[in-house]
Amino acid sequence: MTTLQSGPDSIHDLLGIGFGPSNLALAIALHERGATSREDGGFRALFLEKQPRFGWHRGMLIDDATMQVSFLKDLVTMRDPTSDFSFLCYLRERGRLVDFLNQKTLFPLRIEFHDYFEWAAGRVAPLVEYSAEVVSVRPVTEDGEVRYFDVASRDPATPERLTVRRARSICVATGLEPHLPPGAVRSERVWHNSELLPRVDERVRSGAPVRRAVVLGAGQSAAEAVDYLHRTFPDAEICSVFAKYGYTPADDSPFANRIFDPEAVDLYYGAPREVKQSLFDYHRSTNYSVVDMELIEALSRTMYQEKVQGRQRLRMMNVSRIREVEDGADDVRVTVEFLPTGEREVIASDLLVYATGYQPQGIGDHLGELAKLCLRDEEDTLRVGRDHRVETAPNVTADIYLQGGTEHTHGLTSTLLSTTAVRAGEILDSLLARRTADTARTDRL
Repeated sequence: MTTLQSGPDSIHDLLGIGFGPSNLALAIALHERGATSREDGGFRALFLEKQPRFGWHRGMLIDDATMQVSFLKDLVTMRDPTSDFSFLCYLRERGRLVDFLNQKTLFPLRIEFHDYFEWAAGRVAPLVEYSAEVVSVRPVTEDGEVRYFDVASRDPATPERLTVRRARSICVATGLEPHLPPGAVRSERVWHNSELLPRVDERVRSGAPVRRAVVLGAGQSAAEAVDYLHRTFPDAEICSVFAKYGYTPADDSPFANRIFDPEAVDLYYGAPREVKQSLFDYHRSTNYSVVDMELIEALSRTMYQEKVQGRQRLRMMNVSRIREVEDGADDVRVTVEFLPTGEREVIASDLLVYATGYQPQGIGDHLGELAKLCLRDEEDTLRVGRDHRVETAPNVTADIYLQGGTEHTHGLTSTLLSTTAVRAGEILDSLLARRTADTARTDRL
């Protein structure tokens, strides 16, 4: 294996691990403060992303799906409304500002917002290296202090070649990973909804017939998958399986939405553990296992129209759970139990889509031995400061920042776009303050 090691004088002030919207927002904030990836005496930062180009949930960029947050909660506006990285500036550059305003909506198409992210990522391209999968992060100790981290990455196309870079701080923003029920195994017929579009496209191009598809899940992604499959395969029966009696509408009312305000993060962070849990439980309906009312009504209308026409292709199997899955050569047989009676039905299907959500990746998944340096509370969850910096052992002066995986400390917005811009500003302020303090300490020595 070939290892390219950066020299001792080639130290980054920050290495970002992952380059989704969260670290993109941080890269923009750094760019606007004059950060560079070069060794020119300023704040030196670089972000590492394993994908070959920017991509954010590409598998669910359904043509007519809209965002569930306002366009004003973009990468910069909540931090700096004057920034030229805003969604409105993107629209102006694309020549669609007036057209968008005429739509009288706060919620852009998801594919449009993804294009906005790509546009922004292109403008900070010198700060990111793609096809750079981080495989290890190791502490570097000098005089008894962990002062740096050595971050090893590789291009997935040439895994035998490692590049090691040294940094004073890292910011982990590796996003969420698909969650599957225990024992579930993906295959050509069994998917997670994160791969919906490419899998459907592959199926259509192959000409393989789809007579029936089963979707498990009760949230927005599940309902979108049901609707998309129903439209894409006009001769197929689409079965939606979920344990609820019906889809639950998302609570996007003005007062409930205040849980996503930046000030709400302060209140949540400082609250006792039992209050945090209560707030989380009370407001789950703003984000988890809920569906936009417009989509619920559209699916209901479709079901009624089909009932009138005497050909029902959309089938809601509510109050039900999948008990067994047998993936065969010709189909996948799904055993569905109707919970009130215990009655079971075996459905022969061409496709099974798990729309069962996502889960944060554990810090140990990427930091390895660094996880041992991180302090935990009495419930074995990471202790994280208000500035999103992980609390570490006393001898660790290098910094670990987290974007995501902090719902237990910072609330529901941890994995959402709502406070992305504000969080980026908070991390930047912390980074610069600690860099200044470190410089002053070094000058005194």
